[in-house]
Amino acid sequence: MSPQNQNIPDIPDFKTLLKKQGYSLAGTHSAVKTCLWLRRSIKDEGKCYKSRFYGITSHCCIQMTPTLMCNQRCLHCWRPTEIDVPAPNVWDSPVDIARYSVVAQRKLISGFGGSAPKDLWLEANEPKHVAISLSGEPTLYPYLPELVEEYAKKGISTFVVTNGTNPKMVKRINPSQLYMSLDAPDKDTYLKVCVPKSPELWEKINESLKVLREKDTRTAIRITLIKGVNMFNPQGYAELIKKAEPDFVEVKAYMHLGFSRRRLPREAMPMHDEVLSFSKEVADNLGYKIADDVEISRVVLLSKDGKFSNIT
Repeated sequence: MSPQNQNIPDIPDFKTLLKKQGYSLAGTHSAVKTCLWLRRSIKDEGKCYKSRFYGITSHCCIQMTPTLMCNQRCLHCWRPTEIDVPAPNVWDSPVDIARYSVVAQRKLISGFGGSAPKDLWLEANEPKHVAISLSGEPTLYPYLPELVEEYAKKGISTFVVTNGTNPKMVKRINPSQLYMSLDAPDKDTYLKVCVPKSPELWEKINESLKVLREKDTRTAIRITLIKGVNMFNPQGYAELIKKAEPDFVEVKAYMHLGFSRRRLPREAMPMHDEVLSFSKEVADNLGYKIADDVEISRVVLLSKDGKFSNIT
């Protein structure tokens, strides 16, 4: 598929970009941003599919990252992967990041005080959950295990989303749920879809799959399907997922948002029925069952027994 660039503005400098996209810095290298579903949930207008699958209270969820650095430039990423973010000279402490992220979240939602139901706005000011998945690769932050622990001390559950390229860190962290993205069934497709800084990262991903199998925490594999690019060979995905034996598999459609519009056409978004059909093939090859699906988000949940439960 050829890229689609019309009506996409030039990329401004990084700090201007962060401000324009609604990010709030939490310290010197971490960031927080409210998502669509928080904005809907705080107005009692709907909830994220993770609320349905896992019991997340959408308006009480912080979406953050401890680093904006990444070692991949995925075609489907809505973030400006074209900008190279350097490592900081000094890393902020986990204590400071946990504190700053709550402060940043409260600042971001302060404007809803006059438009949202008061009880929901007050609830949102006391976050119950943090999704460490906003931008960049969180396992590049060297104190990620301690950051997860800091949130736990505050009574905040954690989802960490990793691309699996840092298996040593994947082994060390124990969030409430550990997600790993798997966006290709083979190395050639991985190089095309994820554009890693090193081809050797594919071997690291395979190592992380085996690490997931040994984790005590809840685990999930997430596949983002891009029509005409990586939406083939469900058996290949299943064979890789067997290495991890995750509690859940999420199969989700690529969404034509943000800077991904520079790289992919709108037609790259599969419809929900296509995601559902692909998910059934993965499930059959994997020996899992479809537990649920949410059409508006074009996402399907697989589990070993076809069930899901509140883990927060």
